[in-house]
Amino acid sequence: KKSSSSSLGKDRADTVIIGGGCVGVSLAYHLAKAGLKDVVLLEKTELTAGSTWHAAGLTTYFHPGINLKKIHAYSIKLYEKLEEETGQPVGFHQPGSIRIASTPTRVDEFKYQMTRAGWHPTEQYLITPEKVQELFPLLNMDKVLAGLYNPGDGHIDPYSLTMALAAGARKYGAQLNYPVQVTNLNLRSDGTWEVETPLGIIQAKRIVNTAGFWARDIGKMIGLQHPLIPVHHQYVVTSTVPEVKALKTELPVIRDLEGSYYLRQERDGLLFGPYESEEKMKLQESWVTNGVPPGFGKELFESDLDRIMEHIEAAMEMVPVLRKADIVNTIAGPITYSPDILPMVGPHQGVRNYWVAIGFGYGIIHAGGMGKYLSDWILEGEPPFDLIEVDPNRYGKWTTTEYTAAKARESYGFNNIVGYPKEERFAGRPTERISGLYDLLKSKCSMGFHAGWEQPHWFYKPGDETGYKPSFRRTNWFDPVGREYKQVMEKVGVIDLSPFGKFKVKGTDSVKLLDHLFANVVPKVGSTNISHMLTPRGKVYAELTVSQLYPGEFMLVTGSGSELHDLRWIEEKVTSGGYKVEIENVTDEMGVLSVAGPYARQVLQKLTNEDLSDVSFKFLQCKHLKLSNIAVTAIRISYTGELGWELYHRKEDSVPLYSAIMEAGQKEGIDDFGTYALNTLRLEKGFRAWGAEMNCDTNPVEAGLEYFVKLNKAADFTGKQALKQITEKGLKRRLVYLTLETDNVDPEGNESVWHNGKARTIVIGNTTSGCFSYGAQKSLAFAYVPMELSKVGQKLEVELLGKNYPATIIQEPLVLTEPTRVRLQRKGESPKI
Repeated sequence: KKSSSSSLGKDRADTVIIGGGCVGVSLAYHLAKAGLKDVVLLEKTELTAGSTWHAAGLTTYFHPGINLKKIHAYSIKLYEKLEEETGQPVGFHQPGSIRIASTPTRVDEFKYQMTRAGWHPTEQYLITPEKVQELFPLLNMDKVLAGLYNPGDGHIDPYSLTMALAAGARKYGAQLNYPVQVTNLNLRSDGTWEVETPLGIIQAKRIVNTAGFWARDIGKMIGLQHPLIPVHHQYVVTSTVPEVKALKTELPVIRDLEGSYYLRQERDGLLFGPYESEEKMKLQESWVTNGVPPGFGKELFESDLDRIMEHIEAAMEMVPVLRKADIVNTIAGPITYSPDILPMVGPHQGVRNYWVAIGFGYGIIHAGGMGKYLSDWILEGEPPFDLIEVDPNRYGKWTTTEYTAAKARESYGFNNIVGYPKEERFAGRPTERISGLYDLLKSKCSMGFHAGWEQPHWFYKPGDETGYKPSFRRTNWFDPVGREYKQVMEKVGVIDLSPFGKFKVKGTDSVKLLDHLFANVVPKVGSTNISHMLTPRGKVYAELTVSQLYPGEFMLVTGSGSELHDLRWIEEKVTSGGYKVEIENVTDEMGVLSVAGPYARQVLQKLTNEDLSDVSFKFLQCKHLKLSNIAVTAIRISYTGELGWELYHRKEDSVPLYSAIMEAGQKEGIDDFGTYALNTLRLEKGFRAWGAEMNCDTNPVEAGLEYFVKLNKAADFTGKQALKQITEKGLKRRLVYLTLETDNVDPEGNESVWHNGKARTIVIGNTTSGCFSYGAQKSLAFAYVPMELSKVGQKLEVELLGKNYPATIIQEPLVLTEPTRVRLQRKGESPKI
């Protein structure tokens, strides 16, 4: 390329993309194709340098996540027609792929995954050993119990794919510049960026970091520490194998999950790539501390066959023709891992107009779909569907380099591990983000990991089988959770809710801002309500509790997983609307204890002079008071639906506050409870959860949240107009409440819902969350179904582990909340408990 200063071609752009691997080039292609003028991509050496060029190029429809399946499906559909559109060959093979189950637990996992595939349009089948052998005749069938088959899967040549996307991007008017290194980034006061290069400066409305294993170096320019680390991934290519050459059709890709490798045909030979255990796998830690060596682009690491020997042996046992094959090539190259293997895609909290698409462990299959997803989000101001699991803001200051390295090791080694419901992974824990009660409680319970925090899932009693025992069926926590459920329903329980995201908002425009942000009214001083932030299209971006503590001073509380996701949205609205407010994130400074159950008032009353009676301290009120001389902000609210308070306090007061409450509640038989029991209690009360019943895929009307949405309030809140149109048009589906007749298995969410119609039984919807109801002694679930099948009494079926169980839509809730029961008692009616 020309090297004069004019070679940048322009000094301003709408969007500057930094990095020319398959992800960056795909974004340039999608933005330009959608009509965005002035898209500029800068690549420091040449397109595909980095992780793209040496990738094995696997493409699969399979993903255990729900919406990531949509990303995979879009990529494959795009790659099928790219050659025709751009005139560039892409080397796309679609011989299908088979995951191999050689243990009974793995067969369960396949059934578990099948029930999550039923309500997606992609083809996926559970197949018999006979069918596996027919599709892949070179297998040793001794251990094969079943296969999970995706007919549309295969592999693509990463270099050709990127060049085709690049040709498409140029065709639609994007400018791809290389070699151009970004040397510095400056954020201007108006929110635009100056991108410095040796060839001059470009001013950009927004920048997108798609720099692969250089992404950390780009982040550092603006003071961000992206939690990324390069891992050494090796794969091996053999010479011609006569038995492979003799085949009439290309072999499907296989994934031997117990052997932890993938294997596919490469011309007339075989290619296979293992994922070593966390002890054996290799990280390139020096790049994290010292940056990527200058000039590293299309280089590779030293290969190390000893490290992957046990996988080579497993592959030879499964595919015996490998024994005689010669290895002609071993590729060992860097792949960037985030702590949980999922990429980080979207706008970044704390920096204006800075977007990322980084940390791709599987860049080839994600490139097409993520390019489209990001392009839609950039152009339309909201994501096309919910992908909170790849939100870059799921990580925070607690994500240290040590944590990232420990997690990347674990994630790489666990690449083919069985994926259980309620999965916990223990590397790198605990982080510095522990509540004040962690040391006191850690030996008494099974802890779960939430956005860096440790939070009790369930508590041990003598005789319990302790520890983490994952299963697709009821396991060691089942009875203890029933005990904690009973504790809260009949006596009084205490739970640590410190991981909540907590923000203080104050300033001249605070009321005006919240009125514009939320679909509910702004609560009065001393009151609390549940409020939703909606997207412009009327989807549920977030759910928070809002309390007005003092005139114009608010506390906003959200779930642990959405802390920075919500904060970024609020901050963006403040900036774009020019509101005069201050927002302080107090998540880490504040502890939260919730006390709930029929004796909650009795216990807390012993610790304060403040009158806690129903008349003086009503439901959804908030007050500042002292409990045992410790200052707390108390809100009368409880996610259990029972009588209860949430007590917000300084983190350093957590232990004395907890001890005082436990001491005061001796007579009432007070005890701990964890988040599993909390989930059961909220489901019985029909409370929706953000991320399950509602998110950016759902609108509040179909989710049954009308009570919290005030369409008639004066303020024109975000999403109001869209919601009016949704209401006028009428709904296609809605959330219903089901009981199920099951045996030793309970719904979790995202299972296929079937209906036995006139012609045949078909999938008509999906569950969103579920559990065993200890109150009703049967399983319970929320599900989305078409309007015509949403009436109370409707019979449906829910698929769990390969079997359809009868389900009935019932009137919600199963158990009335405590405030409702009290109200009915006052009227002389007998409430159902």
